[in-house]
Amino acid sequence: MKATHRPDLFTWSGFDEARNLDFNGWAWIRPEGNVLIDPMPMSAHDLRHLDSLGGATWIFISNSDHTRAVVELSRRFGAKLGAPEAERVGFPILCDAFFVDGDTPVAGMRLVALSGSKTPGELAFVIGDTVIFGDLVRGHVGGRLNLLPDAKLIDRDAALQSITRVLSLGKFEAVLVGDGWPVFTDGSAKLQALVS
Repeated sequence: MKATHRPDLFTWSGFDEARNLDFNGWAWIRPEGNVLIDPMPMSAHDLRHLDSLGGATWIFISNSDHTRAVVELSRRFGAKLGAPEAERVGFPILCDAFFVDGDTPVAGMRLVALSGSKTPGELAFVIGDTVIFGDLVRGHVGGRLNLLPDAKLIDRDAALQSITRVLSLGKFEAVLVGDGWPVFTDGSAKLQALVS
């Protein structure tokens, strides 16, 4: 796994040729048990790295389109699965818990349920000065952020209001994304540019 801006956050990815960008998985390493977010399939090298850091106790899924390598990694590590409450009915895999806006499923993480994206209640994950998005916010070009294309949004105005709600939670240095380039500096300013 690759190091990020924080010593407790790692990433790995797989390149999607159709969209010409990386799909990213995230690992938050913590003494109380490691957390994976929207994990992609892992190479043997990355699995050994995660093993050396203590495996995973939770896997959080931002939305039903990001089940990716969730089932196999959950089985390997014995990790519990959490997903958006708004997608409970018909969610494609069996989960241990479903979460709503404002939930804190583990210490140090707050969840934000987003409106207007391509799936209802998509979750964003706030960890200190870092926010992790699944689909709504992405990075098609290095150094800046963009929204999911309008054709895939359920409601653009609601999506923009959701980003404004995220911004109200504090100043973000980094914005990590499921699809494309993350930004590691001036995260709040780059999010603000999406809603201005």
